[in-house]
Amino acid sequence: MNHSTSLRSGGLVLAAIFAVGACRGASSPGASSAASSASSAAPSAVSIPSPTAAQVTLQGAGATFPKPLYDVWFQTYTGKYGNVQFNYQAIGSGGGITQITQQTVDFGASDAALQDAEIAKLPTGSKMLHIPTALGAVVVIYNIPGVTDLNLDGDTVGKIFLGKITKWNDPAIAALNSGATLPDQAILVVHRSDGSGTTNAFTAYVNTASADWKASGIGAGKEVKWPVGQGADKNDGVAAGVKNTPGAVGYVELQYAAQAKLTSAKLKNADGKFVAGSTAAVTAAANAALPTFPADFRQAPIINGPGPDTYPIAAYTYLLLYQDQKDKDKGSDIVAFTAWALTDGQALEESLGFAPLPKDVQTKALAALHTVTSGGSPIWP
Repeated sequence: MNHSTSLRSGGLVLAAIFAVGACRGASSPGASSAASSASSAAPSAVSIPSPTAAQVTLQGAGATFPKPLYDVWFQTYTGKYGNVQFNYQAIGSGGGITQITQQTVDFGASDAALQDAEIAKLPTGSKMLHIPTALGAVVVIYNIPGVTDLNLDGDTVGKIFLGKITKWNDPAIAALNSGATLPDQAILVVHRSDGSGTTNAFTAYVNTASADWKASGIGAGKEVKWPVGQGADKNDGVAAGVKNTPGAVGYVELQYAAQAKLTSAKLKNADGKFVAGSTAAVTAAANAALPTFPADFRQAPIINGPGPDTYPIAAYTYLLLYQDQKDKDKGSDIVAFTAWALTDGQALEESLGFAPLPKDVQTKALAALHTVTSGGSPIWP
């Protein structure tokens, strides 16, 4: 693959490639029943296209949220088809939307679906497809020396990020953590400084679950006017800021918390249960939201879904593709790779901290790929 796309370790890639082979015949031994219910169909159930024989480098840009997954996908696919290379720049969802809108990349990536105003800025006569690839949790990470278990609810999270709760031993936090010893330590908020789908999901949560946040008028979106705290670039920047600062709190995609070895809070869900971020809990949220999954795939973050095992901040992440591809070879390879990601690639997701697509969503996404054309002719009839 193009070496500008970096991986966390060669061992992770080898483990992930091995997992694909292992998952072809059976589910992994530790998979939960909830995760199994949302897993995509077995790869053998769908006949997917192969890429062209042309030497192609696919240029992409966007979300940092799925980067750990995409890095492994890209290297695995290039290992299978050496003529297809990838150059993916993880610059945040906002940057990815800008670049695909301006047609400076072959595909974009975003955890936030395009808004109507952003769609209106697309080149005249063009149509953008949102292809969901995975689901993830946005978790609240913290660095409180000696505290390894923490319960929070929407009210306390909102007040922390508004600057209304400034100490970790605040009575509102203590009331949610009976018996815990919380320090008289100042809280430092760390938030994203770039346009981010992770921010979009997190602010959708506080704007729903916190009356104080909603009353503040800050709202939700890829970028908001933060009242307190310090900004950091990308998911890994927020994780580093929290890890390096005792007393700090922030929000990242689940896998970045694992990478940084940071603990995340259990959040109170709609059923009143405190639930940790996990692939199974995200799967529960996705399953609960299936009846309202939109026809154009522009699913808003899944906030406070019903069910005792549901994590309250879950979000799809998308590849953004023009429905009509100007370059036929690149278009054919994008379709072939994306079809692989929606089938074989799904087997890699749980080991990397992501939840596979529900089967119904996977089926719809594969059907959408059949609508991609080049010069008006279908690429994958």
